[in-house]
Amino acid sequence: MSVFASLVEQLADLLGPVFHGSAAAAAIVLFTAVVRLLVHPLSRAAARGARARAALQPRIAELRKKHVKNPEKLQRAVLELHAEEKVSPLSGCLPSLLQAPAFFLLYHLFSSSDIGGEPNALLGHQLLAAPLGDRWADALTAGGVFGGAGLVYVVLFAVVTAVAVFNFRRARTTPAGSASTLDTTGAGGVAKVMPFLSFFTLVTVAVVPLAAALYVVTSTAWSAVERALLYPA
Repeated sequence: MSVFASLVEQLADLLGPVFHGSAAAAAIVLFTAVVRLLVHPLSRAAARGARARAALQPRIAELRKKHVKNPEKLQRAVLELHAEEKVSPLSGCLPSLLQAPAFFLLYHLFSSSDIGGEPNALLGHQLLAAPLGDRWADALTAGGVFGGAGLVYVVLFAVVTAVAVFNFRRARTTPAGSASTLDTTGAGGVAKVMPFLSFFTLVTVAVVPLAAALYVVTSTAWSAVERALLYPA
């Protein structure tokens, strides 16, 4: 973790002349962008997989009619079809799973009072008036919703809400066939709640350190733009 802390400090030093006291926050946003760029090829592969699954819908519909009275046999048949066509029903989960370590690294980095036996200097960095190691509860205690730190969170919540509404509208217009495919593989419940998942990001932003919240907000906004490009309506 000390290596990553040094990397953030070095990035903050490079960005200092432009972002001044918020340089470490800018470094986290830049780090997030680099992570998303590295994962982007997998996102593109996931999009190709989604198109391949959509192309299988007519054959899945036939299987559904054939095995209408035997759900277990239908599930096996659908899984066999995916295996035959080399299409993974869960390929879209891989990009998110690979980003998780970066998020948890930031979370632990800005939740630790010391690193390698030394005081954690990163906790002294801020985004405007909000310390990167603080949470929303700390901002409310320090100055309330419209205090200096509170306003930083107001902006973050506004961005997350806008992205969540955008994702919700796009998810609601997803063809019903996609959910049907998921139903046959045992993940139909996930398909039903997917339009609402983006709103849970608001809770994450509220309870994690601000540095981790910045990662979440940046990554969520990136995902919204990326999905709009890879999955045109």
